[in-house]
Amino acid sequence: MEAFLAHLTQVRRLSVSTVRAYRSDLADLGRAVGDGDLATVDLETLRDWLWRATQRGDARSTLARRAAAVRSFFGWARETELVPVDPSLRLVTPRRVKTLPVVASADGMRELLEQRRSAASGGDPIALRDHAILELLYAAGIRVSELCGVDVDDVDLHRRTVRVVGKGDKERIVPFGRPAADAVGAFLTRGRDALLARSTASTPALFLGARGARIGPRSVYALVTRALGPVVGTEHVGPHALRHSAATHLLDGGADLRAVQEILGHASLGTTQIYTHVSAERLTAAYRLAHPRA
Repeated sequence: MEAFLAHLTQVRRLSVSTVRAYRSDLADLGRAVGDGDLATVDLETLRDWLWRATQRGDARSTLARRAAAVRSFFGWARETELVPVDPSLRLVTPRRVKTLPVVASADGMRELLEQRRSAASGGDPIALRDHAILELLYAAGIRVSELCGVDVDDVDLHRRTVRVVGKGDKERIVPFGRPAADAVGAFLTRGRDALLARSTASTPALFLGARGARIGPRSVYALVTRALGPVVGTEHVGPHALRHSAATHLLDGGADLRAVQEILGHASLGTTQIYTHVSAERLTAAYRLAHPRA
């Protein structure tokens, strides 16, 4: 497994989060199989493993990822002659249920960010940081992993751009607006040093946790859940909802689909096109409410 994960990282250059997920999936398979030889794993073993995951209540997306992990692993094992045959060739991937992403309204986002700006006006370092995080996530539409990886030198407040490292270690420069620039600038001026003083070590990270180290995804998830949950009406919401909202509002405002693709860092235009469906759904809902013959 370690050799396979090294192959994913060094040769296929998959993201850290993908490699981490595959490690978890294969470790779970290893516990199910036990100490038997790798060549003893057959199709029925893999089917039983996935069936037990369904009994646990794993989501369809999780089952699909697990199937992809074992197919990738056994394909590699066959190529490297660790197994005589690939038992995963006929493993059926559960179909994902297509659902539209959670999107906040533009008015809801405006009200939320204004509340956070007012809360940060008192100068509390955490409030300044939280306001800057929410503004930047929404303004730039970046992933939570990209936000956590941003260093101070990656932000250009004059040009209003941020350099992020996305999936596959691909770098891109993303623009953001003046409200985000003001929020990030206020945090850099009045909040970051106060948080940094709580740690004995220095760090180039832009956003810091309560103890002065680089902030982690879990802390950002908790922040977004508290802030955005009441706006969209569900507790099951995370930073990606701000990315969804940014993309949808860009398209609603007339942005070109390929420009949105570049901003989001999608490798495929097809991934970006889901937001055209979100916009169409909103348009249809408005039509049905407003047109007398809808």
